[in-house]
Amino acid sequence: MPLYIVATPIGNLEDISLRALRILKEADLILSEDTRVAGKILQHYEIRVPLLSYHHHSGITKINHIIELLKEDKKIALVSDAGTPGISDPGGELVHQVLEAIPDIQLEAIPGPSALIAALSISGMPTDKFLFLGFPPHKKGRQTFLTKIKASEYPVVVYESKHRIIKFLEELKAVINPQAEIMVGRELTKMHETAYRGDVNKILTEIKSDLNAQKGEFVVIIKNNK
Repeated sequence: MPLYIVATPIGNLEDISLRALRILKEADLILSEDTRVAGKILQHYEIRVPLLSYHHHSGITKINHIIELLKEDKKIALVSDAGTPGISDPGGELVHQVLEAIPDIQLEAIPGPSALIAALSISGMPTDKFLFLGFPPHKKGRQTFLTKIKASEYPVVVYESKHRIIKFLEELKAVINPQAEIMVGRELTKMHETAYRGDVNKILTEIKSDLNAQKGEFVVIIKNNK
């Protein structure tokens, strides 16, 4: 009854391991956030395995169905829309529920791309210790989230969407040291990959003036200079 947690590309389709491809081909079923997104990868690599959606809105009925399939000794692979499942996506909850229901399950990580690690690797900042906070809350708890960034003695990594990147940087500007070192990675591994570096004012100016900048997904790394 194996459940494989399979990392998939965050943009560039070449960034998938031979092991990941083998596991996906051998699976009886592939769980994905958006079957259309996963379908593109499967089509590209000519993998013909059934897809079943599993996302933030999947309830306990869907989880129980997946657990029953695992108990029937089905080989199931979990993928996210991009990167490593369980990192700021619903995969973590599924893994928790499966372990609760089947403590002795064969649970295997198939490691690979992660926007978090990719951004840190090109940040030029100290990375022996860092704080990952994921996506900022949309409303409740947002000020507390910003306070955690301000208080951290280590570089802080945050994910943000194209719809909220300007708002987040404007709010960040109001709470952190104006000289704090920041890197914003956009569309990592893709054709229009960009890394904006400098203080928050410089980055805001660059993103606002770049017509293509407010597209894609963003990783923000903040190193406070206290």
